[in-house]
Amino acid sequence: MGLGVAGEDHPSPAGRFAAFSFVDRITQIDGVAHVRGLYTIPASASRFPVSLVAEAIGQLAAWVAMSTVGFRFRPVAALAGDTRIHASPRPGDLLELQVDIESCDEEAITYRGRALVDGRLVLELMDTLGSMLDIAEFDDPAALRTDFEVLRGAGRPPGAFGGVPAPSLVDLSHEVAQRLECRLDVPASAPFFQDHFPLRPVFPATLMLDAQLQLAQRIAAESAGEPVRVTRITNVKVRAFTAPGAALDLTAELGMPGADDPEPMMVKVGAKADGRIIAGAKMFFEPDTGGIK
Repeated sequence: MGLGVAGEDHPSPAGRFAAFSFVDRITQIDGVAHVRGLYTIPASASRFPVSLVAEAIGQLAAWVAMSTVGFRFRPVAALAGDTRIHASPRPGDLLELQVDIESCDEEAITYRGRALVDGRLVLELMDTLGSMLDIAEFDDPAALRTDFEVLRGAGRPPGAFGGVPAPSLVDLSHEVAQRLECRLDVPASAPFFQDHFPLRPVFPATLMLDAQLQLAQRIAAESAGEPVRVTRITNVKVRAFTAPGAALDLTAELGMPGADDPEPMMVKVGAKADGRIIAGAKMFFEPDTGGIK
């Protein structure tokens, strides 16, 4: 399985604050509630899936959350009620990151966020909650504090991230129909584990979401008989951490959009580890007219 491991042409650098960090500079913290930052997708990046735009927004919120509680806790697990995808960024794009924090304490952070490119909306996160856990379990608090001061100052040089290849999935389905099943083998080692997280490596949920999106898009396109694009992802719930070397059973099942859903197609996705549900979401699709590639 190659998910999360940079391609040979553009290897990710080893080390924290490099291999899976998507904020180059924090440009504004207005009373903690309103936060702004920047991230340049490296022009040499082999691939930057749209799920990593959500990761960038979440990381910006996490930096401020950690600083607010004195780098004693950090948000890790997340619930995202509504993610709206308007466009896909490309290598070389400058992401303008904006986060509005509704509440933040030692228990949890709730926030909304968005990412823009050249003033054009790319992605919105709404109704997002991150549970706060002991920071020392995942990373060195002193190192994080130093990194935060770098981001608050001149920022770090862009270009550290090498990109990720498309997820490699083992198809367990006999044919494309109403439901797809695949196995995702999480690598035992990968550059991003040194950044996510140094003291307790965790497979990023946004990379799992990227793999689930590939499944969902496949079944939606087969159902529609034409290319489709994802417009929304709702009810994202990550219930457990995924360790290096784990095997995940992913599913995608065609569902029926609700009466208030504007999209014609909805796919339910899930993930299990050792038979236990660890993640789920709903993904909505419409015919692709060329807006997202």
